[in-house]
Amino acid sequence: MKSIQSEKLEQAKALVKAEELGAWLTFVRETVEGADPVLPLIYEGGLTWQSALIVTGEGRTVAVVGNYDADPLKASGDWDEVVPYVQSIKDSLIDALEMHVPAGKEIAVNFSKSDVKSDGLSHGMYLLLKDYFAGTRFENALVSAENVIRKLRGVKSESELSRIRAAVLDTLEIFEVVQAMARAGQSERSIYDLIHSLMGERNLGFAWDRHGDPIVNSGPNSMIGHGIPSSDIVIELGHIFHIDLGVEKDEYCSDLQRSWYVTAGEETPADALDAFDAVRRAILAAKDALKPGVEGWEVDSAARESIIHSGYDEYLHAVGHQVGRVAHDGGTILGPRWERYGNTPFGTVEDGEVYTLELGVTLESRGYLGIEEMVVVTKDGCEWIGKPQEELWKLVVV
Repeated sequence: MKSIQSEKLEQAKALVKAEELGAWLTFVRETVEGADPVLPLIYEGGLTWQSALIVTGEGRTVAVVGNYDADPLKASGDWDEVVPYVQSIKDSLIDALEMHVPAGKEIAVNFSKSDVKSDGLSHGMYLLLKDYFAGTRFENALVSAENVIRKLRGVKSESELSRIRAAVLDTLEIFEVVQAMARAGQSERSIYDLIHSLMGERNLGFAWDRHGDPIVNSGPNSMIGHGIPSSDIVIELGHIFHIDLGVEKDEYCSDLQRSWYVTAGEETPADALDAFDAVRRAILAAKDALKPGVEGWEVDSAARESIIHSGYDEYLHAVGHQVGRVAHDGGTILGPRWERYGNTPFGTVEDGEVYTLELGVTLESRGYLGIEEMVVVTKDGCEWIGKPQEELWKLVVV
């Protein structure tokens, strides 16, 4: 069975060729902390000295690395050439590029003004490349690799999709356990601790920083957004109880939200049901708009218009983001054309990308009611990953 890295390198070869580049160059060092986000997709391991991982327009893979890093790359079987060096990478790197990059062709490197997952080349390493290339034919050849990385991260292989589906399944099962165990008087923090315990039992990691995963809300006084669960806020009758949870399983992630009405058994009040229905309609509007070829902002616009038409305030974020090795996986955003999102809302949706569809409304006396689903884009539209929430659940407490 091919590794994820083998699959993604094959994908990268086609992308570099399609972009008519001479090469795509990932340039890293001391990757134990702060590694380029794209590195785990093309190499499973760490690198110490200055290292150049190159995918050429000819479809070759070339690694120029420190001599003690060379053997693991050779053993992976993913690299057509592994060139070790001792004192300096400069000459070996330039020789490799001279051999494989035709005259007049550009070299894409990992910087981007808008996409954080395409911006892994540090400023210092960029300056180093500029120094190395000064006086060579590559002096003015560097361009952004954003288009290559956006598609490489975004368009999932079958192996990647399988891992994402497994992470979603575990997340949904954790929601079921929480629903069965949550009681009135329990604090947000106690539910947060319960979920951490359940994740530990299943050997699951966190889709974003552990400190803020999951988000747990109960009632009108809870932190909205990327808040921290409180030890002082407890589950009470009449509250909306809400969880935003992302887990990591086999290096791939989920990101889902679910909401409950806290009741002693009575019927759910109309204001809560109306809010849920409005949120659900907006998510379905986004789902109907999501298909290959549309731009991200168009999907967001469909959801935004729907929630406003239902009489609620517009949400203050994008309706969706890509999910993969982390919850926020870069690339095209299903978001409004706001400056803070740069050019990411103008990205074109591709078959095989995985997105969230998420939004919520705040009920003054009850709290935040949010839903977040995950979908995979298909050639004709998109499909749910996991069973969506189709009605406002009841959290029955006594």
